[in-house]
Amino acid sequence: MRSVTVSIDVPQTPEQVYDFLDVMAHHERFTDHYLTHWRYSGPGRGIGSGATVTAALGGTRTDVTVEVVEAEAPRRIVERNVSAAGRRLGHGIYAIEPLQAGGSHISFTYSWVRAPLADRLLAPVVRATMLRANRTVMRRLAAELARHVSVAGS
Repeated sequence: MRSVTVSIDVPQTPEQVYDFLDVMAHHERFTDHYLTHWRYSGPGRGIGSGATVTAALGGTRTDVTVEVVEAEAPRRIVERNVSAAGRRLGHGIYAIEPLQAGGSHISFTYSWVRAPLADRLLAPVVRATMLRANRTVMRRLAAELARHVSVAGS
């Protein structure tokens, strides 16, 4: 299946964005519209940090295990996602780039490494659902960054 990518520009620096995204618990704050029941594992930040969440998309619910498998401050975080009893394997990649005028361009790409037959048969619907959910994620991430950085700076 083809990957899906969403992005947003924010006024925070790449270092501020990376510092926020590096903490797994912060992800709950901007994804809880479709990822619930967060159970954390591993360290709180960095490679090996993870969580098991319940994903509710397209009328289905499934547990997803998320683990950070690569991190390159302040530019990139790669998460491995396993669900559907191991039949679905994907990667979520946050890429953070500085903007010429200041701030950051954040993109999130979800790519499927392995997908159940039903996902592949319904690929256009699955991709559209993921795009819609992750566009909301980006808007909510921008709002959380604004709150987090203003609180941290106070």
